[in-house]
Amino acid sequence: RWRVQSSSIGSRVSVAQQFQTSLLVASCGSISSILWFPEELQRLTANLRTVDLSGNKIEVLPTTIGNFPQLKSLTLNSNRLVGIPSEIGKLKKLETLSLNGNRIQQLPPTLGQLKALRTLSLAGNQISEFPSGLGTLRQLDLLDLSRNKIQNVPEEVSELQAIEINLNQNQISVVSAEVSRCPRLKVLRLEENCLELSSIPQSILTESQVSLFSVEGNLFEVKRLRDLEGYDKYMERFTATKKKFA
Repeated sequence: RWRVQSSSIGSRVSVAQQFQTSLLVASCGSISSILWFPEELQRLTANLRTVDLSGNKIEVLPTTIGNFPQLKSLTLNSNRLVGIPSEIGKLKKLETLSLNGNRIQQLPPTLGQLKALRTLSLAGNQISEFPSGLGTLRQLDLLDLSRNKIQNVPEEVSELQAIEINLNQNQISVVSAEVSRCPRLKVLRLEENCLELSSIPQSILTESQVSLFSVEGNLFEVKRLRDLEGYDKYMERFTATKKKFA
């Protein structure tokens, strides 16, 4: 993994070509922050595994991003991205996609083609609708959509294979009971939203596999969860998981 300053990307890419594995391009301050995805990386399309361009001022992820068939990790946190090109779907070996702290509003349907994806992190963007078409991501472990503008969790959430879904700090007031049908879901985070106690599907407590259900900072006191049918059943799962990792 090479740490590359934006003033010397070309020369460092030449060195990285000898190893052809991973490259980290770091910001070196507001004066010289990278404004675009470096064209020099195209020389490494055949073997590049990891790209980290966090903390820059990149506004556009080019369509050529689809030219990196071996890429396993793509991180562009804290940039100025407003979207994701559909060509992202060509990255068949991608396991981690982290685009936290950008300005993304919508996701391309081709995200559902990333069959190897394990972590999809989109915290701190401007996404207003729960993304659709992610049920095909059979390897997905973590879906992080915290700090966005999502208002409801729709029925199709049941298609997700994620082990953890983080929806903290959105504007959610409605959660479909279908969330309890997520086959692998163990952790569901809904802190600091707009949920009433009556908006909490009891099936999450009674029928799901969720063993950590976090709802602090909503429009009710957390201790009132105890009044819901199935709370004891949920606590059994919570306690069993806690003991397992103690």
